[in-house]
Amino acid sequence: EVQLVESGGGLVQAGGSLRLSCATSGFTFDDYAIGWFRQAPGKEREGVSCISISDGSTYYADSVKGRFTISSDNAKNTVYLQMNSLKPEDTAVYYCAASVVPRCGYGMNYWGKGTLVTVSS
Repeated sequence: EVQLVESGGGLVQAGGSLRLSCATSGFTFDDYAIGWFRQAPGKEREGVSCISISDGSTYYADSVKGRFTISSDNAKNTVYLQMNSLKPEDTAVYYCAASVVPRCGYGMNYWGKGTLVTVSS
């Protein structure tokens, strides 16, 4: 059974940092792309970042470039999202997702349940 479990969300002041983790199981980690998405109240879900596990290529939304960093620990089948210089507009539920296509930019097949990030001003 494919599972993705997010952790690391919480309440942080503007300018602060958080690191989200996405622990995965039930599939061959190297064969997938893993993405982070977020959904703020009243807004549509948006893609934040993505990493191709096989070649390490990454993608970032313009809104987070230079502030967020995605990485993977292949030994732990875990993907991280380091979020620095957080802004109130980063407040959202953050989801990780996995794509059977090992490249970013394709649809996601499996989703976690999300972790809430709240950035206070």
